[in-house]
Amino acid sequence: MPFVRIELAVMSVLNDALHVLLIKREQAPYAGSWALPGGVLRIDIDKDLEAAAQRVAQERLGVSLPYLRQQCAEGSAIRDPRAPWALSVVYRALVPLGSFEAEPGKRVEALKWVPVEEAMADQTLAFDHAQLIDQAVASTRAEVQNLQLPAGYLPAEFTLGELQSMCEALLGRRLDKSSFRRRLDDAGVVSEVPGAMRTGAFRPAQLHRLRAMEA
Repeated sequence: MPFVRIELAVMSVLNDALHVLLIKREQAPYAGSWALPGGVLRIDIDKDLEAAAQRVAQERLGVSLPYLRQQCAEGSAIRDPRAPWALSVVYRALVPLGSFEAEPGKRVEALKWVPVEEAMADQTLAFDHAQLIDQAVASTRAEVQNLQLPAGYLPAEFTLGELQSMCEALLGRRLDKSSFRRRLDDAGVVSEVPGAMRTGAFRPAQLHRLRAMEA
């Protein structure tokens, strides 16, 4: 039977750029190396894969992860030196940083947020985790590009300017304002909040919300 692990690609936006959360491993293999949070599947206590992912999040980070998405499964005979054949089921989560307070848990020396471009290029990460991060980032950015907007990550109400800035941070590139708003209209993914405006130093801006949140 394969050696089965759960890996967690937890992402958020810091300083207007997409970051991924890494742990410093306490034990071999790769002791002292940075990696994705992860842990071994426990068939004695994990009722299913998502329960396993949430248990690993609690053990390694001390938190639950909202809006988990199963990313992929990767397996081979060379992935983990502890076993002749190893399989990892990878989950990803996009979390609002202000409501997410992870702390080093079991077998974790430290945590750090790393820009995803830096993490994807870092061949010193443990196992094949740079590749797993690349896949999680690509899937997240493809969803945002297709206006499959992350309901659990966005605030309940936002201006179109705030939404564009958030999408730009997730995508890692600038968007044309006119084209972005035209695509939003065509897709019908947001709606105005009647009578709700954002006021500030500039002229008031209409507030919107995701149509998915209205159901």
